[in-house]
Amino acid sequence: MQVESEVDTSSTAAATTATAVLTAPLSLEGGLAAELKPANLVQRVLSLFRNVRPGADLSHFQLPATFNLPKSQLQLYGEGVYCAGEDYLSRCARGKDSLERLTGVVAWSISTTRPPIFGFAPYNPVLGETHHVSSGSIHVLLEQVSHRPPVSALHATDDGGNIELVWCQNPVPKFHGTSIEATVNGKRQVKLLKFNETYEVDCPNLLIRLLPAPSVEWSGTVRITCKESGLEAELSYHRSRSFLGIGGDARCVNGKVFRSSSGSQETACEIDGHWDRTVSLKDVRSGEVSVLYDAKRAIGNLITPEVKDQEDLSSSESAVVWSEVSEAILAKDWEKASEAKRQVEGRARKLDKERNERGEVWMPKHFSLSQDKNGKWECWPLEKSVRPAPIIVPSS
Repeated sequence: MQVESEVDTSSTAAATTATAVLTAPLSLEGGLAAELKPANLVQRVLSLFRNVRPGADLSHFQLPATFNLPKSQLQLYGEGVYCAGEDYLSRCARGKDSLERLTGVVAWSISTTRPPIFGFAPYNPVLGETHHVSSGSIHVLLEQVSHRPPVSALHATDDGGNIELVWCQNPVPKFHGTSIEATVNGKRQVKLLKFNETYEVDCPNLLIRLLPAPSVEWSGTVRITCKESGLEAELSYHRSRSFLGIGGDARCVNGKVFRSSSGSQETACEIDGHWDRTVSLKDVRSGEVSVLYDAKRAIGNLITPEVKDQEDLSSSESAVVWSEVSEAILAKDWEKASEAKRQVEGRARKLDKERNERGEVWMPKHFSLSQDKNGKWECWPLEKSVRPAPIIVPSS
């Protein structure tokens, strides 16, 4: 038997009295990073992994509420799309040729790279949790389509029928003794509908160093491909080579754009800069250099979403599901935060147990889901477009 199920509404997060707690997005300046500065953070983080073996998968590691950001992983994924100062996403669809459109997708991809905060992680979304936000003409919907392993799906469309995003992401964090590295499996698809072009975009890995000096940064290779045009981009997010936290070129990114269909992979453009500052684009033929991406304009001083339609809020909405936990974290009431978190996770386990006892198979409400023989997950939205959301990002 198959069953669609939303998050349990038996608590104060009932649909009729749903309260959403929305917090500032991760940005270059201020926001949550300025608020979350507890004492002895490094020692507290090290104590968490005292009994964890190197190589261990941390996907379901039980993190105390004192180490949580007051938001879900679904919200972090969504913020990469709907929270932006400059609209790099719409720019992709305005490119006059395939090369300009691909470099637009490269710039947008960099804009989804947000400054992480050492020692803090979002909540692990519970099965069936959703997040639905609109920003201008773009409407974004996410759903947690699997809990073990954690798989998140995203669908976004715009009012003009120009852009569609489809993501299916499965983060796999592993402990390596003195560091933790989270590999984000899955593809992000950017579809430019009027040009019949689909771009597949990888994600960089998140590297958390515990010793000898604590740090957190994005690293690894990101490939962006478009089969229709034969163009491809490769970006390298470099790890800083600092010694005891001193020196090193942190947050550096470089790469190239080339035509893979030609066989020779002749480079058309070179990319170089820092994802938290500016990234430049150099035309190899003409030598002309232009600014591809400006982080201050893209992710500086981002606006916090707000509820526009209280009655339309779903009981499965992330900002509702975790509202009591987030309120307690913001108030630094750690006992209440811990208890509220246990209740959310306990209800999810109870629902899972009850479904198993009845022989029911949980099905996502907004996506279809499959896994191939190699363990890779794929998601497809059940609806052609995303409707306007009850949560919006106010215009600046």
